[in-house]
Parts: sequence; C-alpha cells; structure tokens
Amino acid sequence: MATHEEITESLRVFTEKYNKNERLKIVNRDWNRVVVVQATDVDSQHTLTLVDGVVSLKEGKASNPDLTVISDSETLADIFYGDITPTGPYNNGTLRIIGSEDDIIRLDFISLMIWGE
Repeated sequence: MATHEEITESLRVFTEKYNKNERLKIVNRDWNRVVVVQATDVDSQHTLTLVDGVVSLKEGKASNPDLTVISDSETLADIFYGDITPTGPYNNGTLRIIGSEDDIIRLDFISLMIWGE
C-alpha cells in the first residue's frame, strides 16, 4: 500500500515530466480538462488541471471533473511514477476511469508519450 505522500510525489513526477514535454503541450493545447485521482484504500485525492497544454497539480478533489481515475494507492503510484502502464490495471478492473471514451484514450496517449510502453 502506498501512502498519500507517495501518491502525491508520483503525481508531481508525472506533472513535471508532462510539462517538460513540449510535444505533449502543443498536442494538448486545446484539450482543457480537470482530472481527479482518487485512491480506494487510503485517504488521498488530487486534482490535475490541464489548461492550454500545461498541467498543474493540487491536493483535494475538484467538484466537477471531466475524468476521475480511481484505483488502490499502490496502482496509482506505480502508474504515475511510470513503473507500469495503465492498460493492465484498466483491463483487469483494478483501475477505473470515469469520463468520455475520447478523454480516456487521450489520457492513455499522454501516459504513453511520457513513459513509453
């Protein structure tokens, strides 16, 4: 089980890697979204906000997210650190993503561009 602090750090790493990737920032400059990341086994909620191609992170849950990413703390930390891809946990039901199919595909693409396969 990962702690709230470990999830926070993994999201900071993800945010930094994203914001250093100029190609991603250009591709997503018109994809403004709010993404909530929520652990199921520890009290941990974060909000990633993408505006004009730039991602920001804050603790706590936004009230009207476009996407909600839900999983156990270890899976979330592993995904956002880039240790695993989201595909396996998503396919086996460990990871749930609530949102439009187009937004889910875009989020998967972002992960792939940051971490690779």
